[in-house]
Amino acid sequence: MGVFLDVVTTAAVLFIVTAGLMMIFGVMKIVNFAHGALLTLGAYASLVVTQLEISPWIGLPLALVVGAVVGMMVERLVVRPLYARPLDAILATWGLGIVIGQIVVMMFGRGVQFVESPVGGALSIAGTGYSAYRLLLVPVALGIWAAMSVLLNRTRFGVKTRAVVMNEDLAKGLGINSERIRFVMFGLGAGLGALAGAFITPLSSVDPGMGLPWLVSAFMLVMVAGSSMTGLLLTCFLFGACQVLVSTYVSPVLGGITIAVLSALVLRIRPRGFSHV
Repeated sequence: MGVFLDVVTTAAVLFIVTAGLMMIFGVMKIVNFAHGALLTLGAYASLVVTQLEISPWIGLPLALVVGAVVGMMVERLVVRPLYARPLDAILATWGLGIVIGQIVVMMFGRGVQFVESPVGGALSIAGTGYSAYRLLLVPVALGIWAAMSVLLNRTRFGVKTRAVVMNEDLAKGLGINSERIRFVMFGLGAGLGALAGAFITPLSSVDPGMGLPWLVSAFMLVMVAGSSMTGLLLTCFLFGACQVLVSTYVSPVLGGITIAVLSALVLRIRPRGFSHV
């Protein structure tokens, strides 16, 4: 039972971390290598709340707002002028991630720090004690999946977003403000990225470089999932299950590279991933 719970909660963590990048890279096709830095910002927003001895729950909306505001500024000042130059955009967002990391170091130092968890203790499931906070992340992940799926597939904003992605010139001809769509989507994706940082910090620790490993896994998962939120949820569950099983029964070291290996294999066999799921 413990392994099954590890699989489900690991999948939830992967989805929460990756959902923001899906909105930016998977849906809007904008490469954002600063996503890891945005996740780190969300983690430090939670740290500030802990240092101020405020309720840990406050760290979640604070991280969302901080991430969304920073993301909108990045889109407006850095990314927007480079839409026609994707290579330059990649380099710019990568450099921006480094800058954000150095700012964090200047403000908080390089040391590893810890935040207070909003939920403590353990729950007994089928006789197995398990972290209540990790279990909480499962409905959180499902809630984000449902909300983003509805936004993209059941609203006028979602229709306009797909129109901009498929044919921006035609969308503009129909009166759709593509710059506003990109601005909002980038801000939303950045906000979700920072929110993910706030959610995962009680599970580990906070440090200036914590976002980079998550960035690598997130890009691989989105590349496999394509532009489908349901595909992303499925990918996170399958890959998360493989990662947990390999880490538990083979080697934690091999478990750490499971997502990379599986992503390479899936994209070799099915270049479009699970985008049509």
